[in-house]
Amino acid sequence: MEDVTPFGIMAGLVAAAVLLAVLSNRLSARLRVPAPALFLIGAAVASDLVPSLQKIPIETVQRIVTVALVVILFDGGMHIGRRRLRSAAGAIVWIGTAGTLVTAAAVAFLAHAIFGLDWMISLLIGTALAPTDPAVVFSVLGRREVSGRSGVILEGESGANDPVGIALMVALLATAGVTGFGAVWTGVTEFLLQMAVGAAVGIAGGIGLSVFIRRVPLPSEGLYALRTLASVFVIYGVATVAHGSGFLAVFIAGIMLGDVRAPYKREIERFHGSLASLGEIVAFTVLGLTVSLKSLPDGNAWQIGLVLAVLLAFVVRPLLVGLLLLPIRLQWGERLFVLWSGLKGAVPILLGTFILASDIGGNVRAYDIIFVVVAFSVVVQGGLVPFLANRMGVPMRLVEPEPWSLGVRLRQEPDGVCRFNVAAGSPADGTAIDDLDIGEDVWISLVSRDGRLLPVRGDTVLAAGDEVLAIVDPDNPADSTHVFTRP
Repeated sequence: MEDVTPFGIMAGLVAAAVLLAVLSNRLSARLRVPAPALFLIGAAVASDLVPSLQKIPIETVQRIVTVALVVILFDGGMHIGRRRLRSAAGAIVWIGTAGTLVTAAAVAFLAHAIFGLDWMISLLIGTALAPTDPAVVFSVLGRREVSGRSGVILEGESGANDPVGIALMVALLATAGVTGFGAVWTGVTEFLLQMAVGAAVGIAGGIGLSVFIRRVPLPSEGLYALRTLASVFVIYGVATVAHGSGFLAVFIAGIMLGDVRAPYKREIERFHGSLASLGEIVAFTVLGLTVSLKSLPDGNAWQIGLVLAVLLAFVVRPLLVGLLLLPIRLQWGERLFVLWSGLKGAVPILLGTFILASDIGGNVRAYDIIFVVVAFSVVVQGGLVPFLANRMGVPMRLVEPEPWSLGVRLRQEPDGVCRFNVAAGSPADGTAIDDLDIGEDVWISLVSRDGRLLPVRGDTVLAAGDEVLAIVDPDNPADSTHVFTRP
């Protein structure tokens, strides 16, 4: 395997991922096991059957997963956008930071108190298991998309706590060999530096990228998506070189770009959405190859992991994160759904590779423990997410494939055209077009429901999930967003 370059490994994994993507949906539905679990556990089994697969250098694994995570976080940020973020910005920042820190501390305490693990290795395990994974959540939901504040909080929390968890891991590893107050000071300053620089670069990069893609034309349509992708990695690189969190930077940049109107914006979004789906498969597959199922009994790793997984799912997150959620306005069904759906995924195992690559004692057992917790979270918790969402009355909509599109290409930006999605419980939900409070200068020109066009008449009643195209007077652009969003 020494002759195999990281590029060759990446190319092979991408080719395998395309095949896995085709097969996973049917197999996942038949076995009722989330697709990420198939990639992760299947790759782990394959690595035991073909031992040469385990010879991929850990540094190569980290690089591959880092690339995938950059793409996933940027796409997640674009999917949220500033408009959706505003409805739950405080909750996302609060849960994404405070929730990650208290979860890491609680898991570390349990690992030390129950199993007698060293404090340093306990803190590293707790930090690795603190972040949640948006890709896993929405993969297990299949074609159902969570609407309302609970969906925004889940996406935003997992996008925010990934950089927080990674920055915390970097800070802890930086304290290796330092004791006493010096270790605390080193860890705190490193963590704050990662967060502050990452946020600053993300905001600046997002603003710059928004201006760049709007103002600088390119000769070919296909270059627009590639330019955005290249810019994302530039933002990540700048933040990393400046000792900041590159993951936080690209997540914030995605949020800044999410609601920006730009040439070929739909094509850019589809391109990054496809890359994110592919990145998820590649990340879980390559991380699974680093695990040897034969080593799980060593040091009681699987027993420790199973106990920590149960405590994390049924005690730590419901109790501690539940307390943090109390000030946030949510229905009780949505609150319980958010607490249950804090699933673990690729990021905890990526953080585990940092532990594995270190010279800290017990690093292999710690990595095996993390793998067991993630496998339990994806299979058990993830498998119950659709059922619990239905029982708890969480608002969801079925996202059907829409292979046919209708569009018009324009040379100039259409200042007078706006696109809205009717939210459940909004003033437009269940209201006829003639009765909408949108003023005289707004005209509804197109309504799409469940992939079909509706006739636009005064008595046409809108429903939650409808996509509405409106034409407004550019000289009098009254904001009608409040009519279509949930109060």
